[in-house]
Amino acid sequence: MTTDGDARYSAYVSRDARFDGVFFIGVTSTGIYCRPVCTAKTPRVANCRFFDSAEAAEKAAFRPCLRCRPELAPGSAPVDDARRVAGLVVRRIEEAMLDGDPGLDAIAAQFELSARQLRRIVHDELGVSPMELVSTRRLLLAKQLLTETRLPITEVAFASGFASLRRFNDAFRTRYGMAPGRLRRDVADASTAAAESLTLQLTYRPPYDWDGVLAFLGARALRGVERVDEGAYARTVRLGAHRGHVRVRHAPARRALLVEVSLSLTPALPALLGRLRGVFDLGARPDVVAAHLGADPRLAAAVARHPGLRVPGAFEGFELAVRAVLGQQVSVKAATTLAGRFAEAFGEALDGAPAGLTRLAPTADRVAAAREEEITALGVVASRARSIVAIAREVASGRLRLEPGAAPEETLAALVALPGVGPWTAQYIALRALGRPDAFPRDDLVLRRALGAVTAAQAEAASQAWRPWRSYATLHLWREAGGG
Repeated sequence: MTTDGDARYSAYVSRDARFDGVFFIGVTSTGIYCRPVCTAKTPRVANCRFFDSAEAAEKAAFRPCLRCRPELAPGSAPVDDARRVAGLVVRRIEEAMLDGDPGLDAIAAQFELSARQLRRIVHDELGVSPMELVSTRRLLLAKQLLTETRLPITEVAFASGFASLRRFNDAFRTRYGMAPGRLRRDVADASTAAAESLTLQLTYRPPYDWDGVLAFLGARALRGVERVDEGAYARTVRLGAHRGHVRVRHAPARRALLVEVSLSLTPALPALLGRLRGVFDLGARPDVVAAHLGADPRLAAAVARHPGLRVPGAFEGFELAVRAVLGQQVSVKAATTLAGRFAEAFGEALDGAPAGLTRLAPTADRVAAAREEEITALGVVASRARSIVAIAREVASGRLRLEPGAAPEETLAALVALPGVGPWTAQYIALRALGRPDAFPRDDLVLRRALGAVTAAQAEAASQAWRPWRSYATLHLWREAGGG
């Protein structure tokens, strides 16, 4: 069986930021201890010792690394969760820009920090200010739009997140020493007046199990909101005041996904592309995950059959949470039927989208105001209706955030404290909405059967060999069982 040290070494090799602050690595050959995201040369496993805290590492006579600065790790920084906060700042700013720029004070308040504290955290972690970080992201997106689309330069400026054309031109000239139009030399001069969409590419580390992702999403697609056909995934989108639709296809020769976006969503592109990266798990390291899981005889055949398996994320956390509650103790097909009725009843109608895409997913605000009787009328049992309303109220109030980067343990505790939300539901939400790589819904019957476990506790114990990649192991077993 894989030891806890083996699991932690695998996480360390991946440099996956989701493990930052979970443990620390002491290197016996140097006497230094690091965070799992440290960019220093990876030591041999024989030279590594693993600790649950920085204090434990220092007690064992290891010195803190000057490169990764363990004092800034989540749970250890002067202001807690520094790395997690820094990683979420860009996402929060991009999402907040959808309804107008609220300023850094409002965003800092979401983390219960001051703007000054937030600036210090981001600078200490990444070496730049929050707005410098966002500006770089916006300029890179602008370069992509200039080279891959025929959008007018004015629209490129706003689509990449700049508040004015003047600011965009100034930033572009300052950073790249040229005017934005110079990137258009090789692009034909064509009007975009008749265009209804633009197409961008999102790259990934190969291999990529596109068929597996598509099958998983297709089996769970919300009727009217999502659709899988002709080798592509399509859905309706609401981001702030913007409404539209996207269609995602696989371009294996480019090692990328091609994202066709309705022009109505161009002002929301930064937030949209960020969410799609999460849905399709584009930041995964399939080589590291496969090497770890493939070493277990129980998974070796599945890993070999499905190279590049990904864990499909959630476009919107509340949408996924409703789907998880509706999936309690029923088949995937039955839950999908109920979810389709739910979307029809509480989702806003959308005109102008391709055939089969007729509604936007229900919002937490809308469902929080619903009566339980409205939900039970759809064939949902009363206990699950209460759970859905309870989750909606927590999300609508801002007390519960179901998004990648949210503190997993606190979020799981908040979920299971709600009526009708048990460990299976909470872990499923963690697996997809929070993007947690080591989530494990141990109560799942398919997983217990695969492990030969009679009880959930036995399944938990048997799964230890798969840590820290139990989310991926779960998807392998579900796929082997025909969808879970």
